[in-house]
Amino acid sequence: MIEKGTFIHHVYFWLNNPESKEDFNQLVAGLKKLSAVTTIASFHIGKPADTNRDVIDRSYSISWMLLFKNKADQDSYQVDPIHLKFVDECKHLWKKVVVFDSVDV
Repeated sequence: MIEKGTFIHHVYFWLNNPESKEDFNQLVAGLKKLSAVTTIASFHIGKPADTNRDVIDRSYSISWMLLFKNKADQDSYQVDPIHLKFVDECKHLWKKVVVFDSVDV
């Protein structure tokens, strides 16, 4: 169970060149560097699982799930120099990004 108050930030990336292993690896390397942001409590870098049902969207290239202790930590992450550098250095790799943020109900 995830601690109460946790802020979940889940980012999905669609690469410009989804067949390029080099672009895939470059984005993964960028995300690993990005994981150094101190307000990140936990993270997961993933790719689409080999599951096939009508409700599953496997069209993305890479997912980046972050857990923060609270919204303030996530807000800090958004303006952290490491995050800003990641966006600047890697934005040429993706054609689309979708973010899902969630908090406790």
